[in-house]
Amino acid sequence: MRFFKDLSLSAFTAGFVAVLVGFTSSVAIVFQAAQAFGATPEMAASWMWALGIGMGLASALPSLWWRKPVMIAWSTPGAAVLAVAGAGYGMGEAVGAFIVCAVLIVLAGATGWFERVMNKIPMAIASALLAGVLARFGISAFTAAQTALPLVLLMLGTYLVGKRLLPRYAVPLTLLVAIAFTAARGELAWSSVHFSLTWPVFTVPVFTWQAIVSLALPLFVVTMASQNLPGVAAIRASGYSDLPVSKLITISGLATLVLAPFGAFALNLSAITAAMCMGREAHEDPARRYTAAVSCGAIYVVIGLFGAAVTGLLTAFPKELVAAIAGLALLGTIGGGLAAAVRDEAHREAALITFLVTLSGVTLAGIGSAFWGVVAGAVALAVQQVGRARSAQVPKEKAPAGKDIAASGNMPPETPYTAAAPGAGKNA
Repeated sequence: MRFFKDLSLSAFTAGFVAVLVGFTSSVAIVFQAAQAFGATPEMAASWMWALGIGMGLASALPSLWWRKPVMIAWSTPGAAVLAVAGAGYGMGEAVGAFIVCAVLIVLAGATGWFERVMNKIPMAIASALLAGVLARFGISAFTAAQTALPLVLLMLGTYLVGKRLLPRYAVPLTLLVAIAFTAARGELAWSSVHFSLTWPVFTVPVFTWQAIVSLALPLFVVTMASQNLPGVAAIRASGYSDLPVSKLITISGLATLVLAPFGAFALNLSAITAAMCMGREAHEDPARRYTAAVSCGAIYVVIGLFGAAVTGLLTAFPKELVAAIAGLALLGTIGGGLAAAVRDEAHREAALITFLVTLSGVTLAGIGSAFWGVVAGAVALAVQQVGRARSAQVPKEKAPAGKDIAASGNMPPETPYTAAAPGAGKNA
């Protein structure tokens, strides 16, 4: 009952927007990955069932238990890797690779090594990483104006007025106005919505060393580097540092392990959608933002049960609407991440390098820019610290007396000349 007392319209809307953005931005890649392994329509629908159930339960149940927002998503870069590398492998070999990847994720969480690595990353670097990941969505919100200028201007105006008059409901109000506007213009593709239950399809796993090397290991690496790493940054930048990261990694790995035979290829911590449910737009009170994550999880479960129907419903929205609402909903989090990144002058340059490399979207060796942003920032910070340490060890030559005072600016202030008062000659 406490959940229903804590729930608010802004929190539920944050959960819905998180699903809308997370789903529509990458569902096509998931279908491409399934088709790369020769999946039938029933198998592809089973993938959505497994992913929806896994993300929903792994987000909602821990959030209810800890009363803190926990956001689990599928691995979008992992799906991209599978879509490219899946040619030549059957569904059985794919499921075997999913299971191996899940076991590696569980080990990473159970041993705690991943959390120990994250503990060594300064908050400025983590904040810059999060800002770099999210800034691309902020940019997309305004580049959408190239193809839908009236819609984007209307959403921006509604958002600004809402922030001025009803700050808590600015995002829900913007979303409602945008949906009404696009519906009035006949731009919602309702024809793609067909309601029907989705049934899971079990696939017997087949383990081969070729699939493990070509599929499981790349899937594990990109999931940990490109998804879980910024996911932890989102958690800590939002002020939920007391969430047990190792347990969350383990939960995502176990959920993947159980649902892998049905098509759950890799579940991980979310960064982008987590920022939506962990920020002030979800609720002013951080203790009640968990309701946004629970709402998101509940919607994911519905997606799993009615995969084809909900997929059609969410993809019915114009892509410009999705891009604009995502960017506007993340403005506060992007600004907070940038402010935290540049606050400390000692870490500022390294944080800026992290932000720019992450924002660039560069991919090297199949690993996304989030990982390389942290690497670049860590190298820059290490070089700066080594330079400071060496300069501190060099003995300074003794300067002539009085030179240090002048150089340091510690000269006593001169007494201004004032006319002597009558009878004050003696004192002068």
